[in-house]
Amino acid sequence: MQLQINQEQKELKSHGSYSFPVLVSYERLSNFDTREFPWHWHPEIELTLVSEGDMVYQVNDSLYHLKTGEGLFCNTNVLHSGHRHQSSDCSYLSVTFHPRLLYGYSSSVMQDKYMNHILKNPSLASVHFSSKEKWHKKVIRQVEKIRLLDQERPDSWELRIQISLLKIWRVLFEHVEIKENHYAENGRDTERIRKIMEYIQQHYQEKITLENLADQIHLCKSESCRLFKRYMNVSMFDYLLDYRVERSLELLRQSTLDVTQIAGQVGFLSPGYYSRIFKRKMGCTPLEYRKSRTADIKKLP
Repeated sequence: MQLQINQEQKELKSHGSYSFPVLVSYERLSNFDTREFPWHWHPEIELTLVSEGDMVYQVNDSLYHLKTGEGLFCNTNVLHSGHRHQSSDCSYLSVTFHPRLLYGYSSSVMQDKYMNHILKNPSLASVHFSSKEKWHKKVIRQVEKIRLLDQERPDSWELRIQISLLKIWRVLFEHVEIKENHYAENGRDTERIRKIMEYIQQHYQEKITLENLADQIHLCKSESCRLFKRYMNVSMFDYLLDYRVERSLELLRQSTLDVTQIAGQVGFLSPGYYSRIFKRKMGCTPLEYRKSRTADIKKLP
């Protein structure tokens, strides 16, 4: 499985419908081709609850180690990704919903008084929920209730899910800390990271230099490297290599191109270097990956 993401890192999957913009999904990291979900964003809010195992979840420059029973609030339009903690797998519940489900219509009291100061504040990109805080437990209980409602689907399940989401929002509104002094700085840095990622996605097949990337955000090379590493927990060069490997997966699965041709198409000058980087990320060689995916397809009924 791979996330469908456009060149701006926006996830393209539909999260519910226009009439009821909520999606409850049951995920497992090992179901993703890379055993992780890559950096992306969406206009919906996402609530995550770990049901088994643990994972490393990153939102902008904040890194969280989520364990069984813990959860996370991920705000609208923020970059986030997740991967295994050490070698363990992780199953988790994901509840994504558009904020208009709660505020109704633009400029309503709900939106202006109760939601915008959270939705539009980069210092509130995420909140980690554990069992140590009393108000965290309230949020976790409501997410669990949403899981049951989605599974059982009683006659009033949509109404009851909306009520649970409103209860979660009330708890957030009453307890989150607003850090106004970090607002402008965090927003500017996040936009810089997006510009670098967008440039990489548009030009990954070409030769990309550090100067190319630094020029996108009008900073010197050293400052650009520090900013990206601080936010992404990986260097720009390693992010570029990982992205090239990810782009090669579909070619390995669905084309008849050989490894040398695929390496060239995704920006690697040497097939040997491509294979080394591929094995470092995926734990197998490109040919082993292709064979395993072919075998998986043959097993399908």
